[in-house]
Amino acid sequence: KQWYQRRVAITAGGKFFDLELDVTELTCTEKDKEDEEEDNETDNETEECGLWHLGMNLNPADGHIMDYTTGWSTGTSIGSSGKALSMDFLDSQVWKEPADYVAIVRHQHGVVDAAKVFKFKHWGISLLDRFKDMNPGRMVVTSGGPIQESVAEDAANLSDDPIFSVGGDLAFNWVYGDNGHRIVMTGGFLAPLTPVRDVSEDNTHGLGNHFSCRCNVNVNSNSVWKHEISNIQDCAWPSCQNQKMQGTDHGSGSSLKSGPVYGNYAIFVSQDAGSFPGPGFELQTEIGKAC
Repeated sequence: KQWYQRRVAITAGGKFFDLELDVTELTCTEKDKEDEEEDNETDNETEECGLWHLGMNLNPADGHIMDYTTGWSTGTSIGSSGKALSMDFLDSQVWKEPADYVAIVRHQHGVVDAAKVFKFKHWGISLLDRFKDMNPGRMVVTSGGPIQESVAEDAANLSDDPIFSVGGDLAFNWVYGDNGHRIVMTGGFLAPLTPVRDVSEDNTHGLGNHFSCRCNVNVNSNSVWKHEISNIQDCAWPSCQNQKMQGTDHGSGSSLKSGPVYGNYAIFVSQDAGSFPGPGFELQTEIGKAC
């Protein structure tokens, strides 16, 4: 602001009087600054609200196997909040929260690499209740595909990523024969809904997997066939004996082969946030602001 005095002459009854007036004048720079501040205040008032909560994190090479039978349908706490985005983790409280939106986020040491956001077909149901619904299972829980898909320009390993290399909707509890998969994409290789469910072809791939369980009641039959993350591939049993896994978190089954880790996979849920921060964002266990 610039301050100065101006002397002016006015007449009153034919006589002249000198008056000193203090005048405040804004420079162009200050005026632009005030306009910008007003614009920012308006933007803040209209900024979209909504909270995301971290329900689960999967690290396929931390020595703990988050297979089909571990955590998903029991809601048992796994890991610690201090390592929630670097190790296998399940937040038992978030797992019980009603969820209308879900985001699956691949990240590198907590920094978003790729994200897909989906709107559930049926609102107000927790992840715990959704994953308990195993018999008969095979639930396609979203429709119309992701409402947001964000992938970093320099993201690697996208050709066979179980979430980001294929399209379609999210399906939960994809059970057939003695095979079970907690999260799969309908655009991948899926055991068909028909014919009979007792065919175990070991050719569905996703997050939270097992090739030998009584999957509709969440019972592990043979630990050598459990595995955390498997990549999209057309490699049906028994002709194919080279099932490509991410990392080392899998059983000792002869066809399960360790491979590169594409990242950690975090699962966030929300009741009111329809969009998720994009690539480069540094994750926290709670993201956004309350409405």
